[in-house]
Amino acid sequence: MTEAETTTEAKRLAALRSADYVRDGMLVGLGSGSTAELAIAELGRRVASGLRFQGVPSSNRTRDLATGLGIPLVDLDRIDRVDLVIDGADEVDPRFSLIKGHGGALVREKLLAEAASRVVIVVDQTKLVETLGRSPVPVEILPFGWRQTLRRITAVGVTAAPRMIAGALFVSDNGNYVADCRLGEFRDSLTWHERLKRITGVVETGIFVDLVDVLIVGTDRDVTVRENPARGGAGRASVTDPYPA
Repeated sequence: MTEAETTTEAKRLAALRSADYVRDGMLVGLGSGSTAELAIAELGRRVASGLRFQGVPSSNRTRDLATGLGIPLVDLDRIDRVDLVIDGADEVDPRFSLIKGHGGALVREKLLAEAASRVVIVVDQTKLVETLGRSPVPVEILPFGWRQTLRRITAVGVTAAPRMIAGALFVSDNGNYVADCRLGEFRDSLTWHERLKRITGVVETGIFVDLVDVLIVGTDRDVTVRENPARGGAGRASVTDPYPA
């Protein structure tokens, strides 16, 4: 296999395992990104085979994908809680902290995660890092006064640049802009999240802390399932089914 083929297979295996967490009658948050989309595709196949649940999409792209697959959807505003969220991540550290939002859906993804009884994160092994910060941290900001907001972000010691797509400012599903912020490697995830979040004009950061219950990591051969001990999990890595008999 080429490196790209290995990564794709790892994502596919992890996505397949994540679908095993969905049961009839659940309200399931549907994440965004390439690995989450593989999980959604598998859930679409299971819906066609008789699985019954309602999805809560985290982005317009996810909504369109799920609708095309015949997955019934409900808006987050119409429900109180979500039973389960299945989503991906751009980086995961050993403390289950994440960087998310390279696809631009970080605000809705975090809203879903905070509304969920259980959050399952699905990644391939290339997303595992010892320390967050290998890639930029996305920060969603208001369009009004965005240049001033960017200056306030850089004033706390961050290199920040507005995200551009085809020469134009990227606009999120919420109508906001995204600043890609390079912090360097960092372990104090909560401190950096709070430091950025308190800046006027910042809507949300792509640093996710204490929100993950289960981490599913795929390789080209198998998957590892790790539960977060800080949220009641055993903390062990296993290749067992999520609901053992």
